[in-house]
This record gives sequence, structure tokens and C-alpha cells, in this order.
Amino acid sequence: MEKVIAKKTAKVDYKSKIITGYINHVLEHGHEPVSVFKFAKDLKMKEEEFYNYFTSFESIKSAVWAYLFEATVSGIESQEVYREYSAREKLLSFLFTWIEELKKNRSYLLSIYGNKKDLRNILPTEVKEFKSKFKDFANEIILEGKETEEIASRPIISDRYDEALWLQAWFVFQFWLNDTSPAFEKTDAAIEKSVNLAFDLMGKSALDTFIDFAKFLYQNK
Repeated sequence: MEKVIAKKTAKVDYKSKIITGYINHVLEHGHEPVSVFKFAKDLKMKEEEFYNYFTSFESIKSAVWAYLFEATVSGIESQEVYREYSAREKLLSFLFTWIEELKKNRSYLLSIYGNKKDLRNILPTEVKEFKSKFKDFANEIILEGKETEEIASRPIISDRYDEALWLQAWFVFQFWLNDTSPAFEKTDAAIEKSVNLAFDLMGKSALDTFIDFAKFLYQNK
């Protein structure tokens, strides 16, 4: 995670130092540090200095997820063509770019989440900020899609589109964790197929057309 740990000035970036130290500890030992006291000591910091930046190891893990989100958004928005994308293409771009960021930290993510069997049912606390950021991003895409009629507005159901896209993103993460195909080709296919399905379901269907026609007939009896 070079962008996180890079020093922009000669002054020590303690927040980045802590994040880097935590990731390195997990990679070297296969588990998180036994205590903040011991971890801070290994970093040649006082325990109270640690608390100036983080309140717990959970907050460090949350910061890693926040970085992954910001790096992904920065990556897609730096491409001029992104502004011309449809809603479907914007979500595809996010997920493909996100996977590239995840790859840079795969060993760490596998150490933390690789053996968790309940990821489908229980969202880790440290991922909740990422989820919130993603849903804000998804809502922007959904709004654009509604304006261009790429996404259909439906009573009640439309309000849950962002949650549906989040569940899709979380599915992609779990699929990628277990993907052993060369260059994670199966994950790429899973992204494309799941996004296409999502937008087909959110788009205007034959049923919507029938309902619109029925309303027209009723109003013009």
C-alpha cells in the first residue's frame, strides 16, 4: 500500500507508520498484535501516541478499507472517459478498479478474512465505513441511471437499489477471496455477469411496459 505509507515530507507520518506496521505484523505473524502496548513499543512509540491516531486495531482495519475505496474512486475519476460512461459502465469500472487495489493487498486481506466462514451473514465492523462510502457512490450512479432511464423508478423497490448493489460488491469481494483462477479471470467474469444482471433487473422490463400500457388504457377509457 505504497500510497498510504509514502512520506510526503521529512516529518514522520505516524498514521501511515501505524497502518504499515499493522499490515506488516499481520503478514509476518498471521494475526494481529496481541496488544496496543506491545505494538506501539515495536514501532518505538508510546501507547498514548498511538491513541492520537487510532482507538483500536479495528479502527486501523477500517482505515485500510477507507484507503481502498478512495484509491479506487481516484483511479476511475482520473480517466477522462469515465465521465462519458453509462451508469452500468461506471459500476463496472469501479469494481474492476477495486479488484486491482485489492490485489495489491491480497496477502493481508487473506490473512484477515480468508478463513472467515460467516462473511456472507455478518459484516465485519471495520467494513461498515467502506459500505457507507460505497452506497453513497452507488446512489450517484443510480440517480444518473434514472435520469437517463437506464434504471427504472419503482415504488419502494427503488429505495433499495443501493443496498442491492452493495450486496453485489460484497459478493464480488468474497468470490475474489476464494478465486484460484489465473489472473483472477473468474472474478472478472463474475463482475461482468453480476453487473449485467443487476442492471437488467433495475432497467425497464416488459412488465414495466405492460403496467404503463395498462395505466394508459385505464386513464383513457
